Amino acid sequence: MKKSKSVALSLLLAASLALPAGASAAPADNGNGGEKFRVYVEAVGNNAAAKSSANSLKGQYEVRWELSENGFSTEMNEKQFQALQKNKNFKVSKVQELALDTDVRSSEFETMAGEYPTQQTPWGIKAIYNNPNQTTTSGGAGINIAVLDTGVFTSHYDLVNTVEQCKDFTTASGLVNGSCNDVDGHGTHVAGSALADGGSDGAGIYGVAPQADLWAYKVLGDDGRGYSDDIAAAIRHAADQATATGTKTVINMSLGSAGQDSLITNAVNYAYSRGVLVVAAAGNSGPNQGSIGYPGALPNAIAVAALENRQQNGTYRVADFSSRGYAATDGDYVIQQGDVEISAPGAAIYSTWPGGGYNTISGTSMASPHVAGLAAKVWAANPGWSNTQLRANLQNRARANDILGGFGAAAGDDYASGFGFAKVN
Repeated sequence: MKKSKSVALSLLLAASLALPAGASAAPADNGNGGEKFRVYVEAVGNNAAAKSSANSLKGQYEVRWELSENGFSTEMNEKQFQALQKNKNFKVSKVQELALDTDVRSSEFETMAGEYPTQQTPWGIKAIYNNPNQTTTSGGAGINIAVLDTGVFTSHYDLVNTVEQCKDFTTASGLVNGSCNDVDGHGTHVAGSALADGGSDGAGIYGVAPQADLWAYKVLGDDGRGYSDDIAAAIRHAADQATATGTKTVINMSLGSAGQDSLITNAVNYAYSRGVLVVAAAGNSGPNQGSIGYPGALPNAIAVAALENRQQNGTYRVADFSSRGYAATDGDYVIQQGDVEISAPGAAIYSTWPGGGYNTISGTSMASPHVAGLAAKVWAANPGWSNTQLRANLQNRARANDILGGFGAAAGDDYASGFGFAKVN
């Protein structure tokens, strides 16, 4: 499997995403006197006439994703866009584009491909298992964890046996099965924290729920940029796949935007209504109040804050970079839009990396898969539960482990750590 244990220094981007203010789909030359960009078109109304109008328009444009009965995304140039905006039978808007947020960085050592990991159970795994001597992990059998990210290096020794689906939503032709290559590294790192299984010889790294099945959905390009319609399509696809296979599914989105996007919002609500649990990074815009990113800020998603591996006031500490909710909602133990819900390890997290190596990076993106893995582990042990029952259990686990360290952290439900740190034990 792996031979030496030497390491090489590597400067890494933190793992979270942010939507630049006013960003929209990047134009591409259509070779015909105009630049094309991605748009979402929806027929006004919810009747036969609206459906007929939508179908008629689909015949004029190449449909990328059908995200509602009468709505779809496509590409068009500015002249076509302006003309369609004047048509009262349709609502048309530019699809938003997301980009990697480089606000949080860390210089850490990277374990190269072909080498043993320097840690088999990193500090975050030991912390969530509440056991400093934890050497392996277990659980998650029969539960899917859909990682919507930059893709996953599915040949990694510690992930290859967990892969059930590998799909790319970013190609020019739309969904491609059997392809989810991760050039950036972010998605591979996230997947490892959730369900790495130590490899066939047990000498690799372990995630929270190593018996869970990985659905690796590439929704961001190799440059770390992506479109909201691709993300929304992947969310809906995961929900439909869960229904079709009759299996329990946890979606992890270690990504986000500063502003709410209707396509992603509707997709999250769609998935949640179909029994899927949605977990998302809170964002790396802390410690200011009201900085939770979307989709984590949505009521039907669990926003996860990042903890550091150091103690303050007798508990782990919420990282300063971790986005915060609103102090006005402290103590109510009610999830509203813009609230952080649960905390988990997210600073200096060691996990799998493309090429077969390992790396350490920081961000709420790293905290989210710890909760997704915990959700899979708990759900596997309680397969009769609904997603809402599972969520309530995770909240109760968090309440039992209050976080008192970090800016804004306080006894009980607070805007920095939410309900607290949900653990296995």
